[in-house]
Amino acid sequence: MFEFLSQSKKNWLAALRRPSFSKKVIPGTIIVAAILSAMPFFFPAIEKRNGTLLNDWILSKLPSYNLSVPIFIVIWLMGLISIMRAFRDPYIYLVFCWSYIFVSIFRAASIIFIPLNPPVGLVELIDPLSNTFYGNAVITKDLFFSGHTSTIFLMFLCMKNKGDKILTLTATFILAVLLMIQHIHYVIDIVAAPVFTYISYLIGKRIALGKDPISPI
Repeated sequence: MFEFLSQSKKNWLAALRRPSFSKKVIPGTIIVAAILSAMPFFFPAIEKRNGTLLNDWILSKLPSYNLSVPIFIVIWLMGLISIMRAFRDPYIYLVFCWSYIFVSIFRAASIIFIPLNPPVGLVELIDPLSNTFYGNAVITKDLFFSGHTSTIFLMFLCMKNKGDKILTLTATFILAVLLMIQHIHYVIDIVAAPVFTYISYLIGKRIALGKDPISPI
């Protein structure tokens, strides 16, 4: 553990000495903090709207169960692993940070312009950590596209190690299935998430790294 912390400190200090890194990590972190601060106001507002109820043939064939616990485990286990990797490699954090900004922009826009009512058979997701960003309210209309799926898929895109990539990609698939069984999202919400996330990743990575020749991603 001491070696891990020591090496992580060296990596971050070395990165912060580079203007190409320091000039991007600070504003990126501030923007992400602003986005997270706005979430408790944004999501309760969209919850008050009436939207369209989709006829999801695939979802109608699936049973509806409360899988909050395994969903919680997948999300926060992958989150913990990603934090550890970003703690060791500052460029993973930088790319994730800027990519997440664009994921959030795309998602907010899609939720605003494509109002949907929750699927039939929805079982409320109980996640005491995630719900903090929803203003401690139960939110069911943040549908198109899936924030949970996009976040885990973004972790997959930002990972360097092959084993980490396999793990996070597998977790993305498992999470997608669990979300559909709990009827938290329509299938289109799940399918669209990786598409928007990949576009966001390409933009975020370009901003974060530019033409930096030693960036490890």
